[in-house]
Amino acid sequence: MTHDPTVAAPSHPYDSLTPDTILDAMEEAGFAVSGRLFALNSYENRVYQVGLDEGAPVIAKFYRPGRWTEAEIREEHDFTLELLKADIPVVAPMELASEDTLGRHGEFLLAVFPQRGGQAPDTSVTDTLYRLGQWLGQIHNIGASKPFAHRSSMDLLDGIDASNRLLLEGGWIPADLRPAWDSLIPDLQRLCAARIDEAGPVETLRLHGDCHAGNILCRDEQMLFVDLDDCRTGPAIQDMWLLLNGDEFERGSQLGELLEGYEMFRDFNRRERHLIEPLRCYRQIAHCAWLAKRWDDPAFPRFFPWFAQPRFWSDQVLSLREQLSALQSPAITVPGQY
Repeated sequence: MTHDPTVAAPSHPYDSLTPDTILDAMEEAGFAVSGRLFALNSYENRVYQVGLDEGAPVIAKFYRPGRWTEAEIREEHDFTLELLKADIPVVAPMELASEDTLGRHGEFLLAVFPQRGGQAPDTSVTDTLYRLGQWLGQIHNIGASKPFAHRSSMDLLDGIDASNRLLLEGGWIPADLRPAWDSLIPDLQRLCAARIDEAGPVETLRLHGDCHAGNILCRDEQMLFVDLDDCRTGPAIQDMWLLLNGDEFERGSQLGELLEGYEMFRDFNRRERHLIEPLRCYRQIAHCAWLAKRWDDPAFPRFFPWFAQPRFWSDQVLSLREQLSALQSPAITVPGQY
């Protein structure tokens, strides 16, 4: 039975996350709240700025029920606190009244973070990339010191296959675009596999996992890494490629700047650059599957109405054709690479 993309389920666990529930959870966690609440721009979880009777507001994060196990969330917290202990600038969860960083209120697991301000880094500035590379090298040294026991590992080919099956079985691809889609996916999988083979064996380690400019704050020459919700095991390049923009030459130069800083603290296997386009392909298809999986959350049809429109899928087919071309082209070259 196919899914009707225009129909959302009538209820969702977040429907019960009312302002009173949020404030009760915060008081239970040991915070004297003023009653001021401001919803922040987050869809996977629910995140709020919560005013306190005294002092600066704090940020409360209510994890999506069923997405992570408690053990997986604790690994996120432990990894973040490891980084903080090593003087790496991250926004880490605060200790609650229970002397734990993870709380529970009803069906919701929650964490509270100090409020931090700043702007996304300008990655067109070479010094910014150099400094980001320095911090990433240090993050990855900590990440490589031990493995995750519960968090997942990135498997690009299986991930593409699983995302594609979810979209097909859910009836998300318009019928008139299915021939083009069904022709593209096997070719993309084949070329991704070839690129992965070209990279050869690569080290995997604990990663930030979603290290794009929106998850880094800059203020007064200081950098802060935020939101390790997607931390997982994977290759080092996963925490770099999302910071690269522009044409092939520009991205190669930017990667060179990142690596100049990175390699002050940690060696980097330059063959990992062959993984950039498979990672991009994986992310694009996985993003579509994520929207499909979350369509029963009323927030998603409201904020992503275009997902149910044929135009979106037509654009996806065009984008995947461009991705096919990128996979057929040589990997980006780092200046001085031989």
